[in-house]
Amino acid sequence: MSDDLIRAAQPLIELAVAEDIGPGDATSNAVIAPGEALKGSILAKQAGVVAGLPIAEAVFARVDAALRFVARVRDGDEVQDGDLIAEVSGPGRTLLAAERIALNFLQHLSGVATYTQTFVRAVAGSKATILDTRKTHPGYRLLEKYAVRMGGGQNHRRNLYEMILIKDNHIAAAGGIPVAVERARTAYPDLPIEVEVERMDQLEVALALDVDRIMLDNMDLAEMRQAIRLAAGRTPLEASGNVDLAYVTEVAATGVDYISIGALTHSAPAFDISMRI
Repeated sequence: MSDDLIRAAQPLIELAVAEDIGPGDATSNAVIAPGEALKGSILAKQAGVVAGLPIAEAVFARVDAALRFVARVRDGDEVQDGDLIAEVSGPGRTLLAAERIALNFLQHLSGVATYTQTFVRAVAGSKATILDTRKTHPGYRLLEKYAVRMGGGQNHRRNLYEMILIKDNHIAAAGGIPVAVERARTAYPDLPIEVEVERMDQLEVALALDVDRIMLDNMDLAEMRQAIRLAAGRTPLEASGNVDLAYVTEVAATGVDYISIGALTHSAPAFDISMRI
């Protein structure tokens, strides 16, 4: 996966180098003597899950092939405040020029992984699987979904072309759930189909169509429990809509199979990491 990850990250790395370093790091070029070698320790400043080490290594290599990056943990590992995550050594000017770009990737992706882990732990003991969504930052889709997996979550569809997800606007445009499902099956017979429902009458219709999954959109706990009884295990059910940490345990307790959470990728706090020379 690391090769795919690096390929996905490469355009973002190029953009970051262009916008941050440009023609050169004025401060480092002024303060650090030419040829002076430095060694930096990348340290965790909180407890959590690390993600993005291959990308950080690629950043340092892109800025200067003479920089040597050595990871001391692996993606998916849990760390504590003060733990050594990685070491990097080489020409001081380029090491410091690359520092912020590498840490930006590490902090964001480790933040996604750590935030995901908190949701996964909150539903431990239930059968619910924590899923991400397509609410990712532009260009970061594969990276953020990778970080979700490092935190113990699973990925919903990666894009619009690998799965059918019939939502309220599709249903309205088609004139109903049965028509929308029929058209989807005709156009893309090999793709799995999920249908979003907001009411019990819609759920009954979707259950009769033998789709692969049904999304319960913004239903309250009582409605979710009613949906579980109605479905009776015939079709996997996914809860979705404004599920936060204060609420996710109760949602999981209803018996849903999946809980999708956009906040995993669009609102994860950055993980606190620093580099010390």
